[in-house]
Amino acid sequence: MSKIASDRKTAFAELGYKATIANLIQQTQEIYLSDEIPWVLGYSGGKDSTAILQLVWIAISKLPKEKHIKPIHVISTDTLVENPIVALWVERSLTQMKEASESQEMPIIPHRLTPDVQDRFWVNLIGKGYPAPRPKFRWCTSRLKISPSNNFITTMVKNNGEAILILGTRKAESSSRAANMKKYEQGSTRHLLSRNKELDRVWVYTPISDWHDDDVWQYLMQEKNPWGFKNEELLNMYQGATSDGECPLVVDTSTPSCGDSRFGCYVCTMVGEDKSMAAMIQNDEEKEWMLPLLELRTKWLDITDPNTDKKNKKIDAERQHRDFRRMNGTLTLHNDRLVHGPYKQSYRAQLLEAVLKAEIIARELGPKEVKTLELITLEDLEEIRRIWVTEKHEVEDFLPSIYKKATGNEYPGKQVDEHQLFKADDMQLLKDVCLAQADDEEGLQYELIRDLLHIEQQHKVLGKRASLYDAIDKTLERCAFKTEEEALAFAKGRQASRETIDIRLEEESEEVTLFEDIMKKKRT
Repeated sequence: MSKIASDRKTAFAELGYKATIANLIQQTQEIYLSDEIPWVLGYSGGKDSTAILQLVWIAISKLPKEKHIKPIHVISTDTLVENPIVALWVERSLTQMKEASESQEMPIIPHRLTPDVQDRFWVNLIGKGYPAPRPKFRWCTSRLKISPSNNFITTMVKNNGEAILILGTRKAESSSRAANMKKYEQGSTRHLLSRNKELDRVWVYTPISDWHDDDVWQYLMQEKNPWGFKNEELLNMYQGATSDGECPLVVDTSTPSCGDSRFGCYVCTMVGEDKSMAAMIQNDEEKEWMLPLLELRTKWLDITDPNTDKKNKKIDAERQHRDFRRMNGTLTLHNDRLVHGPYKQSYRAQLLEAVLKAEIIARELGPKEVKTLELITLEDLEEIRRIWVTEKHEVEDFLPSIYKKATGNEYPGKQVDEHQLFKADDMQLLKDVCLAQADDEEGLQYELIRDLLHIEQQHKVLGKRASLYDAIDKTLERCAFKTEEEALAFAKGRQASRETIDIRLEEESEEVTLFEDIMKKKRT
């Protein structure tokens, strides 16, 4: 490893590399031994979390075994829509970590966390019909990333009273990150620990908070990974995720660091494009098997574009695939247009087929380790099927047939209930009758009758009639319009009536105020 250029910012400048690392090791040991509060270390498999885990591992390994006084839980949250290269890397790392911890008699316990099935990406997008995440409706982060880790930490606090969270956050990542870290450091009552802004009774330790990107890489390249993983392979992964295929570490200050690479969910629509995955495919033809994943996002989910006109066209095109009613069936106006809600049944079916086909193609093109790749799990499929049939009253139960069409195999989930009152042929007949007799081009009359029939059946099977009439009322209200144009006209008329009422109330209020003023003058 070459010497860092003198004009590059580094946390090692004051004491030098070896003394800085030695101080951090000692500091980490002192914090560890100062109490019996369990540690929880956030590990993503990236460079920063690898660096802090390596620091902690080395620090604790230098202590006598009798001083391993408390567990260190290493938690890694798999959203199940991660870049598969990164997901495989983390999975292998956690396995090797567990083996190394046991053989070295370390108090380090790795955990792979996943979202609860009802919080998973495809369950919400395809099952419930949530539109692809966007700035004003970013429903994914809390469900996929935050909840699994917070639930684990909350359990630790419940069982132990407190917890110490070790994170690889660094001030050099952004000015806002630096400001937030400084704020919580100043509000702390414990030296070197800050309070967590979201979780009660949770302290935060950030050992590399003052490091820069190249400090991280220098440490990883100069120190051997204690659980047996090769940090050079991590560097290669970052290198492959940059568009020019380079990771210059020791150059002048104008040279970008390899730390600029960012890995995330391959379905992410909060960015213009998945640059890291695109670069991986560009730099290594053996990773071209990921093209179906890249295309899945671009074709079916992406609504972003730096060009405003193109972005608006994408948004308008997506509107056609969404219900003109909100998730709860209400109508909302914005700029004289209805705010569209969840994806329609037909589009959700297309999305499911596209995901299954992408999975098949990726398996066929990919290496041995991705032959069992699951973009969507059977557990996800079963929950999607339950939502469609039970909550959305889509009793056609199309999921098994979509699965067979996309994969060529029989659906491996539960068998269709033979006692189900409505069969696919019956529902198709009902749809044909609605189209012929009621000119039901948009399928809203069919939806109304289908939903009412299923609601009646549900309450009959459950033996509970008390809420039947409420459910019927809600369905009648939701399906009160034959077309979107009719619903829009109603919403505009309702808004105009409300505005008229508001004006009249305002006028009456002014009249009352004027009358009160007149009466005051007469009394004086």
